[in-house]
Amino acid sequence: MRLFKFMLVMLTVSLAFAGAAVALPGFMVDSEGLEEMMSDKKLVILEVRYYPHRYYTVGHIPGAIQVQRFKDLGDNNSDSLMKFPSKQAFQNTLRGWGINNDSRIVIYDDSSTALASRLYYLLALYGYDMKNVKILDGGTVGWTGFNEMTKEVPTIKKGTVELKDANRAMFVEWTTVYDRIVSRRDKNMMLLDARPNTHYTGEVMAHAVRAGHIPGAINIVSLDGVIGESMTWKSKAELAEMYKALPKDKTIIAYCHDGFRMSLAWLQLKWLGYKDVRLYNGGWGHWGNKFSLPVVKGSEVFDASFKL
Repeated sequence: MRLFKFMLVMLTVSLAFAGAAVALPGFMVDSEGLEEMMSDKKLVILEVRYYPHRYYTVGHIPGAIQVQRFKDLGDNNSDSLMKFPSKQAFQNTLRGWGINNDSRIVIYDDSSTALASRLYYLLALYGYDMKNVKILDGGTVGWTGFNEMTKEVPTIKKGTVELKDANRAMFVEWTTVYDRIVSRRDKNMMLLDARPNTHYTGEVMAHAVRAGHIPGAINIVSLDGVIGESMTWKSKAELAEMYKALPKDKTIIAYCHDGFRMSLAWLQLKWLGYKDVRLYNGGWGHWGNKFSLPVVKGSEVFDASFKL
């Protein structure tokens, strides 16, 4: 019976991958494609796990380098932990992973690409050549369905990558959100809260001392665009339906509580053809901890204090 259940699960996962492979985004690679890339001396595989110690205890893809999601992908010296790291800090981190200007990078996680999306976004933010960066479709599930993990830690030769200044068109600070969304109600901008609905309404308080959402934000849960068991993305048509409340001719500003779900939303929207998508640097982990900034509780975009 156990063998039958195992085979049934594997069949379900295999079918899910088979369906997803038909319309795989150009920035993704499947496990078979990654296997073919492994002979490339310029390949750098980066693993971002939800619990980073599992790099050692559960194991990782052969040759993969550990990424510690908070320390490596946030500003360690900021009042909000998950503000973007500085160019110099991130460049030093990348060099420590052995990355050069011409490295081919494959990123994977165990969290439905939300963590991988944050690293992908940061590489784009600082001008890395994104044609050389891929995300592994299905992450750890996609790999372990047909391949083994290892606990062997690779030897890393320090890299020489040179990053560019941050692309200011890819993010905003809290002042822009307060000015354009809360205060002026700019019709050319929309604010997207990519967190779970219970976080948006304030039923659950996470990553801040206050609960609720920023006035003017609409709630679309980015992780709803991922198929749970297989960790593969839903189809482009399904994602378009999920984000239909966001017109493509608007500037979209996305935020979440810790910087990962908003990065997933950014990547999903870019795949759908949205031209101007920006992230709020710090997100709810910043706004929710600033007591003077307004907060709305409940399912309404604006509460009575902010409705026109």
